[in-house]
Amino acid sequence: MKNLTSFSASQIAQEVSSGNIKAEEVALAHLERIKAEDPKVKAFITVLEESALISAREVDLKRSQGKKLGKLAGVPIAVKDNILVEGVETTCASKILKGFKAPYDATIVEKLKKEDAVIIGKTNLDEFAMGSSNENSAFFKTKNPWNLDAVPGGSSGGSAAAVAAKMAPLSLGSDTGGSIRQPASFCGLVGLKPTYGLVSRYGLIAFASSLDQIGPMSRNVEDAALLLSSIAGHDLRDSTSSPEAQTHFSGTPLEKLRGLRIGMPREYFAEGLDAEVQKSVWNAVNCLKTMGAEVKEVSLPHTSYAVATYYIIAPSEAASNLARFDGVRYGYRAQDVKNLSELYEKSRGEGFGPEVKRRIMLGTYALSSGYYDAYYNRAQKARTLISRDFENVFKEVDFLATPTAPSAAFKFGEKSADPVAMYLSDIFTIPSNLAGNASLSIPCGLNKDHLPIGLQLIAPAFEDEKLLALAATIEKAVNFPQLN
Repeated sequence: MKNLTSFSASQIAQEVSSGNIKAEEVALAHLERIKAEDPKVKAFITVLEESALISAREVDLKRSQGKKLGKLAGVPIAVKDNILVEGVETTCASKILKGFKAPYDATIVEKLKKEDAVIIGKTNLDEFAMGSSNENSAFFKTKNPWNLDAVPGGSSGGSAAAVAAKMAPLSLGSDTGGSIRQPASFCGLVGLKPTYGLVSRYGLIAFASSLDQIGPMSRNVEDAALLLSSIAGHDLRDSTSSPEAQTHFSGTPLEKLRGLRIGMPREYFAEGLDAEVQKSVWNAVNCLKTMGAEVKEVSLPHTSYAVATYYIIAPSEAASNLARFDGVRYGYRAQDVKNLSELYEKSRGEGFGPEVKRRIMLGTYALSSGYYDAYYNRAQKARTLISRDFENVFKEVDFLATPTAPSAAFKFGEKSADPVAMYLSDIFTIPSNLAGNASLSIPCGLNKDHLPIGLQLIAPAFEDEKLLALAATIEKAVNFPQLN
């Protein structure tokens, strides 16, 4: 029998559409894989076995009736548990939302269903997407399939681990400061943060609304392009959704690289970068150079302000967005309270974990009377300078190439006692969220411990198609190994 869990999403869709395999066979194979692997990896909060099989049978019925199938016919997809799937518990890996069932589908979930995808489960994350290691989930820690002693990255660690362990060929993550790209780097995957406004955020439980973006995680570029083609596009229900958003992406490698200009920002190759990461990134870029691309050093002078800027803006927006979780309307409610004030205090105190509380307090302080101008207003000015750096550098080069993270995956507990050290894990990914441009992580090597290393490619806003084409070119040249 064919090993269906090793098939790419593109292969599955093609084989199901042509009638060579049944969607139900594909779903069963992946559900069996989840039963075998997830007790070790712990990628899923909820496995949707019954509804996945129903969806798969509906795809098979549709084909038997001669109807045209969608782009994702029979493809199992894992969805991060901060994205709403109607009738399914959506927790954000937080005690405060335990038991909350989504009353409607997120726009991207509606689109997946229209394309005949099979949603196989909801994946674990750092609570409310706040974290870089998956150690902040209220339920359990997800492990890295490459090494079970190492973190899978965060906050989309469950989505990354599910795809790396072949429990699903595709997954959806959300990226606020690197939460798709950093776990993709740690788990040896392609992870894309699309241009802000390209993919609807309607039905994504907000962390920081001006930074959040949903994107694909996959084992190859072609699959990432396929999933992006299925979820991208303008949505009237999301006021930040762009009318310019295109909806077709191919992931086809570039035929010619002569004349292509790749910038290497000197600020991303400074002290603190692991030597093996630097070597792997340069090896991948040198492949492009030998194929005719021009590689030059460039500068993004305000990069050093990015982490500080992010950790004022993101917590400020989080403090506002998370005010709705009050114990009154849905989710966790504290017992034995005497008045409304105590209900709020106890419900939030007992329902939120320490990292979420830390960020709410940071944001509330930054927005408070007397401090707004000193912190939030200055951070917004710094954000403008960071965005201008990208605008200026993209007049000199077509793309930027950087490390995705300063190191490969680290061990559990290594950084959890020091929040600042953990925050610096996202030092190379945060600037793209502040600027809103397109960026992607692609595997480019393994370190001495046989852990993946990611190369980050950054493109101007709405150049996502060209970004995927460049990534596909590197993928072809590097030929990165997959886990068995």
